[in-house]
Amino acid sequence: MSIRHFITLNSLSRKELESIINRALELKEQIKHKKYTTTLNNRVLGMIFEKSSTRTRVSFETGMAQLGGHAIYLAPTGTQIGRGEPLKDTARVLSKMVDCIMVRTFEHEKLEEFTNYSDVPVINGLSDSFHPCQLLADLLTYTEARGSIENKKVVWLGDGNNMCHSYMNAARIFNFELVISCPKDFVPASEIYELSKENTSIEHDPFKAVEKADLVITDVWASMGQESEQKDRKEKFIKYQVNSEIMACAKSNALFMHCLPAHRDEEVTEEILEGQQSVVWEEAGNRLHSSKALLEFLLN
Repeated sequence: MSIRHFITLNSLSRKELESIINRALELKEQIKHKKYTTTLNNRVLGMIFEKSSTRTRVSFETGMAQLGGHAIYLAPTGTQIGRGEPLKDTARVLSKMVDCIMVRTFEHEKLEEFTNYSDVPVINGLSDSFHPCQLLADLLTYTEARGSIENKKVVWLGDGNNMCHSYMNAARIFNFELVISCPKDFVPASEIYELSKENTSIEHDPFKAVEKADLVITDVWASMGQESEQKDRKEKFIKYQVNSEIMACAKSNALFMHCLPAHRDEEVTEEILEGQQSVVWEEAGNRLHSSKALLEFLLN
C-alpha cells in the first residue's frame, strides 16, 4: 500500500475524513472513562517545529503517549535543519528512523518538498497556506454539538489566511456554504478560491455575511511572522471583530469557534469568547482526539 500523507484536507476523501472524525469521538469517549487503547505500541512520531506551538505539540505528543507510542520534539536550534541541512536530506534520514513525521513550518512548498523525500507519512502541523489538523478538530467539534455540517452556513471573519484556506477545502469536501468576510486587501489566495467557489463566496460587509449563520469563526488578525503588521491590520480589521452585534445576526443557536491563541477584544470580544455560543475550549481539547485518530489512520 502506498504511503498516505496529510498535507491538506484534500489529501483524504470525505469518507476517510469522516472515519477519522468518528474514530476521534470513540477515542474521546475512552478518555472520559480513563480507558486507553494502545494501538501504536512502539511507534515513533518525529515532530519538526519551525514555528512555535502549544496545541499542536501537546496534542500530538500526548496522543502518541496515550496510544502507546512516543514523540520526539525537534526544534530548529537543536537540529541540523537550523544549521542549513536541506529539508530533503532531513526527510530521508528521519524517515529511516521514525514511523511518521509532523512538520510545522512557514512556506508550504517546504512541506511539499519534505513529503517528496519521506519514506513515512508526513503530517502538516501548520504551514503559511493550510492548517488541516485544526480543521479536523473543528469538524469534530461541530459534529459533536450539532451533527453533520453539510448544507450549513459557515462564516469566516478576518484574514484570508491558512485557516481560511483550509475551511475553503472543507466547504467543498463536506458540501457546506462558506462565506468569507474580510477587507478587500486580505482575500484568500485566488487559486484556492477557484477550486472551492461552488461552495464559497466573499461578502465584505460582515453583518450581511453573518446573517443566519450556523457557525462563525475567526482568527488573529496578524498570524505568526506578521507581528510587525499588527497595528496596521488592527485598523483595517476592526469592523470584522466578532462581538454581540455580529453574533445577533447569526442564528440564535449559532456556534463560535477560534483556533487560538486569541487576542481578547481584538478579533473577538471577551463576552463572545467566554459566552454560551463559544465552543472554543472544547474545540481546543478536541485537537488531542482528532490528532490521535489521524495518527491511527496513517500508521495502521
